[in-house]
Amino acid sequence: MTGTKIFAHAGEGAWTPTADGNRRRVLLHTDELMMVEFGFDKGGVGALHSHPHVQASYVAEGRFEVTIDGTTEILETGSSFIVPSNLVHGVKALEAGRLVDSFTPHRADFID
Repeated sequence: MTGTKIFAHAGEGAWTPTADGNRRRVLLHTDELMMVEFGFDKGGVGALHSHPHVQASYVAEGRFEVTIDGTTEILETGSSFIVPSNLVHGVKALEAGRLVDSFTPHRADFID
């Protein structure tokens, strides 16, 4: 595992603004798996989209309206969800909050 970062500490990594007005920071990644933290202000939207990656998300803080394949639920701190490959999904922050997302394989488009 030479050259692969396998630990991340709180506060490491710079926040990158996203096109939809939110922010993200890549915490760790290998070719097979990536962990990314997303920050949202109240009312922030992660627009409906899809991608080939399987996504698992954890609500680290806040409350979110989460839509996956036309089904919507309200999730709060400590909740989680999985988005299978290619399903349309998105979120709306009902209050300021953070999501920690894992993607497999990694999202090359998130690596600077």
